[in-house]
Amino acid sequence: MKFCRSFLLFGAASVLLGQTPPSTPPPAPQAPPTPQVHLSVENPEIKAPEVPPDRVVITVGDIKITAAEFNAFIDGLPAQYQKMAHGNGRRQLAENIVKTLTLAEEAQKRKLDQTNQFKVQELFQHYNLMANALATETNKDLQISEADVRQYYEAHKNEFETVHAKHILIRFQGSQVPVKAGQKDLTDAEALAKAQDIRKQIQDGADFATIAKAESDDAGSGANGGELPPFRHGQMVPTFEKAAFALKPGELSEPVKSQFGYHIILVVSHDTKPFEEVHAELENRMKPEQSQKAVNNLIAELEKANPAVLDPEFFPPPAPAHPIPMPPPTLKPPDKK
Repeated sequence: MKFCRSFLLFGAASVLLGQTPPSTPPPAPQAPPTPQVHLSVENPEIKAPEVPPDRVVITVGDIKITAAEFNAFIDGLPAQYQKMAHGNGRRQLAENIVKTLTLAEEAQKRKLDQTNQFKVQELFQHYNLMANALATETNKDLQISEADVRQYYEAHKNEFETVHAKHILIRFQGSQVPVKAGQKDLTDAEALAKAQDIRKQIQDGADFATIAKAESDDAGSGANGGELPPFRHGQMVPTFEKAAFALKPGELSEPVKSQFGYHIILVVSHDTKPFEEVHAELENRMKPEQSQKAVNNLIAELEKANPAVLDPEFFPPPAPAHPIPMPPPTLKPPDKK
């Protein structure tokens, strides 16, 4: 069914030139970028005018598209496209539909729709449309239970954990952070020794923020006393993240090495977003998986009731994977007595 959906939506999505969907489906081929629309008081969001549904809004030769047909086409697009297509991207969508229809009309004049290849592709496109319609109908009233959402939250709870921390960075030769003007380009060993000395000063009572402002090679956080914005898993380099999430509030790390240098990390707090706060995000994450699960279950039921038949000669089963042949064991000749 994934094949059916992606095959069906490919043509629809591709007419929205220059737009990139936010998520996870495979991207459509990219066309030349189009000018960006900047919304402001002078340039508000464009809203679709209300016109009679049978009004012809696109004419290309003998092909005519009504307002109802145009809107129905938009409603069949992936959700991430629909708002744009109903609003500021409406004209752009129409212009690209015109290009498609212009080519289609010429193809019809050349009777390309009479070829066997076209008829077969048209047939499979029809089947795709039917399959997609049933998948949509199956998931129309899809509900995710509160218990399932809660279970998902517990299984992915660490993804909603944030750490608030400070750090002091001591760069070394080859670091991605530029060396400060007038500062020595420290070797790895020199940077580690400096980081260890700074850590000892802080342990002995020196103010973390004061040292960060004076010594940190991270100019951005250093100016704020080493303060970093709260971060979640996957937002920092692995060594830094592992150390920060392992520390308890108030704990100071040993020097932690990354491609930037050596970090002295002080964790301020750990926080986990409560279930209620991320409930909507969890449901949005779960919907594609639950939707696919529902369709897969339907396919299994339908196949059980009406099994498919594949011609065994035309579709022979795949050859089994053969293990690497092993040489026969060497037999030791019997001892001669």
